[in-house]
Amino acid sequence: MDPLLWHVEHLAQIDSTNSWLKDRALDGADEGLVVYAEYQSRGRGRLDRQWEAPAGSSLLCSILLRRQARGERLQLVVAAVALSVRGALARLVQLEPGLKWPNDLVVGDAKLAGLLAEFVATPGGPAVVVGLGVNLSASPPHVRATNVLEASGVALESRALLDASLEELTRRLDLLESETGRVQVAREYAGALATLGQRVRVQQREREYVGEAVRVDDLGQLVVNVEGVEWTFSAGDVVHVRTETGEVA
Repeated sequence: MDPLLWHVEHLAQIDSTNSWLKDRALDGADEGLVVYAEYQSRGRGRLDRQWEAPAGSSLLCSILLRRQARGERLQLVVAAVALSVRGALARLVQLEPGLKWPNDLVVGDAKLAGLLAEFVATPGGPAVVVGLGVNLSASPPHVRATNVLEASGVALESRALLDASLEELTRRLDLLESETGRVQVAREYAGALATLGQRVRVQQREREYVGEAVRVDDLGQLVVNVEGVEWTFSAGDVVHVRTETGEVA
């Protein structure tokens, strides 16, 4: 298979890099198109939460993929992106954050980065847009968060982190093309997850589940033991819980 070639676009300001890239995907853009911006006026996280960051303080980007746009593998794609950012941070600033299932990078209990993957049905076939926001020099207000400068003492440029992350992602996307490679990515993901072994609450639209996060399967789905019964989740909002009422993340 031909290697994936990245084409990076830079914008000073945009409403949402995910929305911009979804429009490009619908127009027929090839996979490997990446956009990053200095500022987003309507950045989004999971459950349509607002993602706010001062201009120039974060890596705000979105990545277009097509070969990996299969619904059952979507969590592994998100995992591969998260692991790639983690690997890039380890290389550049010797910071190795943990991962919080399904889509956050954390330092201790503080959020460092978030990801949002969106499936897009396009005339040229299915696509997935993975959005990424990494706090580089400032942390969002009103949430428990940190940033690269605070956590590592190093001022990191957004393009440097993006380039290193794409280098890391190229290798992991190659792994996702085979069954043995997917298992390898899933195992790396499990090894990086701060969620495993934690008491968690998984919030879904219909109900919530409270139990112990015991493992992730080979598709990156979270398995939670709820009063002796194991439930498998491919999506959901997860809170790490200290006690029945004490939330920590």
